[in-house]
Amino acid sequence: MCEEHMTESVFEPPGGHRARPSKPAEARRAVERAVAERCRATHIPCDTDALSDALLVVSELTTNAILHGGGVTDFQVDVDGPGVRVSVSDRSDALPVTAPRADGRLRHGGHGWPIVCRLARDVRVSDLPAGGKCITAVVPLS
Repeated sequence: MCEEHMTESVFEPPGGHRARPSKPAEARRAVERAVAERCRATHIPCDTDALSDALLVVSELTTNAILHGGGVTDFQVDVDGPGVRVSVSDRSDALPVTAPRADGRLRHGGHGWPIVCRLARDVRVSDLPAGGKCITAVVPLS
């Protein structure tokens, strides 16, 4: 997916947590709550490294929506089986890109999409009917 952008319709899984965070910290807290609820309900300890990966992915997706997509228009988190699924929607139709290095110099920014692609098991970009896009990423929790 991170090499090519797959486009599909947006779904709403049952039991998902919906909110519209205005800051990446709010999205991270939502993921922490959802994962903690699942760990308590299943009596399975949470893998802190895997949770850190999920928090980094959701932080990158919400930051990109805020900086490049006109803001977060919808947000959903769902702990599904062995992973956490986060969906972040924004107003932009532009697909995520990896910015190339310019003149061999280090650059600031442009690292978020490669991080998401590296840490997530499945990443999908969906066009929204009213415009904009939804990016859904599934991050393994073990």
